[in-house]
Amino acid sequence: MKLLYPLVAVLAVVVVALVVAAIPGGQYLIGVILPYIAFAVFIGGFIWKVVGWAKSPVPFRIPTTCGQQESLPWIKQAKFDNPSTTGGVVVRMLLEVFTFRSLFRNTKAEIYDGPKLVYGSSKYLWLFALLFHYCFLVIVLRHLRLFTVPVPEWVTALELADGLFQIGAPRIYQTDLIFPLAILFLFGRRLINRQVRYISLVNDYFPLFLIFAIAITGILMRFVFRVDIITVKQLTAGWPAFQPTIAGDIGAIFFVHVALVCTLMIYFPFSKLMHMGGVFLSPTRNLANNSRKVRHINPWNDPNIKPHSYEAYEDEFREFMVEAGIPVEKEPPPKKDDEGSEGDSAA
Repeated sequence: MKLLYPLVAVLAVVVVALVVAAIPGGQYLIGVILPYIAFAVFIGGFIWKVVGWAKSPVPFRIPTTCGQQESLPWIKQAKFDNPSTTGGVVVRMLLEVFTFRSLFRNTKAEIYDGPKLVYGSSKYLWLFALLFHYCFLVIVLRHLRLFTVPVPEWVTALELADGLFQIGAPRIYQTDLIFPLAILFLFGRRLINRQVRYISLVNDYFPLFLIFAIAITGILMRFVFRVDIITVKQLTAGWPAFQPTIAGDIGAIFFVHVALVCTLMIYFPFSKLMHMGGVFLSPTRNLANNSRKVRHINPWNDPNIKPHSYEAYEDEFREFMVEAGIPVEKEPPPKKDDEGSEGDSAA
């Protein structure tokens, strides 16, 4: 069921897009109205999520670290893996965002007969995750040529670099080949690795199916079911100008592609894909680990609540702690009955 439900959902989007595009006014609905709704939901949902995270209190320093903390002068600190300054945090975040450093350092653990715990490298996951994200970025940037008039020179240069190893016509882009393979690897890993398969949910498979369908429909639209690129450019360039027009027959595959992309945009802010924005607001990443030299006081403490030290806590509950067998720092004073008994015995 984890695989069936997301697969059916993606296929349903494809079927609905084909049906709607075939009825009068359906192409306008998918090609004009739906993109504006999807973009508004994407931007609004993204901002709502980020603002909600920004308002969440972080009363303690809780950065995840994998290196030596700043300590005594003669002990070498891992400045980027365990930063104690703002500059170190900035470098750490840059390495995380652009090179997935924490994933590069990730290891897999397996138990063999003995029992024996063995750690091994999992660089293949880092490699394919890097390929997936950078191919996705390049493809999105390449598509800017459809929304801009004239096309920026850097977009043309990026498109040229992506199609450097040109094979035939139309040009075959490297990202068009690598991107689906990276998705298939990430999907296959969730099926083959039993630990990952056990913790995978429907919302882990759905974006993979959806993004793969977007990639496949884009490739089909370029190499198999050709569309009128001039009509497409008139429509897409009209979106940012709020003057979209459908001047001719574009082709059903285009509207399926647009429907899938709009579905991804609507789904994005409410899914795990929001790690794109959440990584910058994660207290495990964006905080300096300087608890040894800076005293941190929770700024959200209620001033009406007086601090309750352990000494005061023990004074309040010492008798109950002794009765429960909990060790105390100070023994309770002897009871009056006990003092009287001791005096009678002495007499």
